[in-house]
Amino acid sequence: MQPVFSQQVINLTQNKLIQTIKEQNIFLQISNQNYLKASADFKETKAVFLPEISASHTGVLTTNPLVAFGSKLNQEILTQSDFNPILLNNPYQTQNFSTVIEVKQPLFNMDAMYQRKASKIKKEATYLQVQRAKEHLILGAKKSYMDLQLAYKSVAVLEKTLQTATANKQIVNNNFKQGYLKHSDILEVEVYVNEVENALQMAKSNVKNISDYLSYLMNEKQNTVFKPLDSFPLKRVNTLHDIILSNNRSDVKAKELSSNVYKQMHNANKMRFLPRLNAFGSYQLYDNNLFSASASGYVIGAQLSWDIFKGSKRFANKQKSKAILEKSKLEYHQYKNKSQLDLNKTKRKLIDLEKQIVLKNLSLLQSKEMLKIKTNRFKEGLDKIADVLLAETQLVQKELEYHQTIYQYNYTIVYLEFLIKKN
Repeated sequence: MQPVFSQQVINLTQNKLIQTIKEQNIFLQISNQNYLKASADFKETKAVFLPEISASHTGVLTTNPLVAFGSKLNQEILTQSDFNPILLNNPYQTQNFSTVIEVKQPLFNMDAMYQRKASKIKKEATYLQVQRAKEHLILGAKKSYMDLQLAYKSVAVLEKTLQTATANKQIVNNNFKQGYLKHSDILEVEVYVNEVENALQMAKSNVKNISDYLSYLMNEKQNTVFKPLDSFPLKRVNTLHDIILSNNRSDVKAKELSSNVYKQMHNANKMRFLPRLNAFGSYQLYDNNLFSASASGYVIGAQLSWDIFKGSKRFANKQKSKAILEKSKLEYHQYKNKSQLDLNKTKRKLIDLEKQIVLKNLSLLQSKEMLKIKTNRFKEGLDKIADVLLAETQLVQKELEYHQTIYQYNYTIVYLEFLIKKN
């Protein structure tokens, strides 16, 4: 028997596929960066507790009366002669170098506190979104692996069919030479063989296409043909009655947390009507020479600020955040209802597919028996070759439909597990 593919075929298990995707898939790496960004945004909100410290060194050369007098005063070098009105109004060129260290410490900023809460919840929601994205990608990987299994099943069925069709073609040619059949019978067989060959070629191309996609998921070089090592069994589900939608599913929980983010942002907008209290302090060093400090001083204080009215901006922002919050609540309930709808639909589909498998298997057995009868009648001269070819075509279709139904049933179980997966 000739090999299915001319190039090297690499064996692949589903576990190996999933493990490689977890380690190398670019989409997962991008999703993880989104989480790292959300974590960094949350760390940035520590500014609501921590002080801001800055340092600067400034040099000034001036004849401005006010600046010149103030610079000498800061340098602590004023003399009695500096109060001469002539020098006060027209001072000599004065240079001043100052080093300033400033500290700002937030004390009471309620809007910033709620913004920090919102940022923390957003980080948690982003993590759950990344987890669900990983689960969704793995679901797609399992489906593609099952696609590959089904594709190999199709290749095997069509190769077997082609062998039978080629053997029948030889029988028909011999009967034609002996004068038992017409030339049209030979043409019918040749057309049938060509159709099977074309179908087989398409099935092989499908294997290559799926292999390319699996390479893409694993972030590896394409143009590699994979062969599934795992079998293609019929999965089973014990019971569907106890299967319910979990509020702790990653995407459902993330949707709920996202609504909570908007709640905290709305609270932050309301807290903007309250005053803010911040402490500040600075330490200054002055001299008329660069990087020197002959004089020093400090300032310590606290500021209570209150934006009493800023047009209608804060009222509008509060109304806007309230609308966004209510919208997020509705979207959460809508998403949850849609998820429950998908779960119910999938459970019913699984029941339908169980019945279809029984019917497809029965239909396959009937097609095999019909082909056997038609073949025997053809050998006895009771049926035409066209009847045999029709029976063979129906058998191929029934066998492919049977494997397709198993594939749909198995994938539905995997999808059901995806729908009920808890975080």
